[in-house]
Amino acid sequence: MTDAGASVHASAVLVENRAVLIRGPSGAGKSRLAFDLILAGRSGQIPPTVLVGDDRVHLDASKGQLVVRPACELAGLIEIRGLGIRRCDFTEEAIVGLIVDLSAEDAERLPPPEALQARISGIIIPRIPVEPGRSALPLVVAALTTTASSDSAQISPDCLKGFGNHISPTIATE
Repeated sequence: MTDAGASVHASAVLVENRAVLIRGPSGAGKSRLAFDLILAGRSGQIPPTVLVGDDRVHLDASKGQLVVRPACELAGLIEIRGLGIRRCDFTEEAIVGLIVDLSAEDAERLPPPEALQARISGIIIPRIPVEPGRSALPLVVAALTTTASSDSAQISPDCLKGFGNHISPTIATE
């Protein structure tokens, strides 16, 4: 394993075949979210999940994809608040498929489409901006397990005004 690529203050986990890159200021909960996603993978809430790196990772653009690797000296280590630094299984590299920005200033209840993308080394990757103090885990699990709605969603007949939360339950079953 080499330390090639840009070193960034972030954590990353591999969920099935794509990595979730977790960014944010110190103390924002990057390690906590990484471990919560690993636990969610173990419990079956999301596909199997393994650590890529915690606290510092390396990013490389390669063939139109963003590759994340752990920093050599931190490979297989994760901080668990209250227990300290712990060893766990890890993978040596993964393709980034989702970015989570903790304590994001641009987080909104209904973010505009441009806020849901990040560009790193010219590569556009789906992004979740998470407001300060908000738990990121439900947002990430939702992003990994649901599909986006569209303007063609079927409105339930019990909604007389044609708007609100009366969307037919069949639109997210793709």
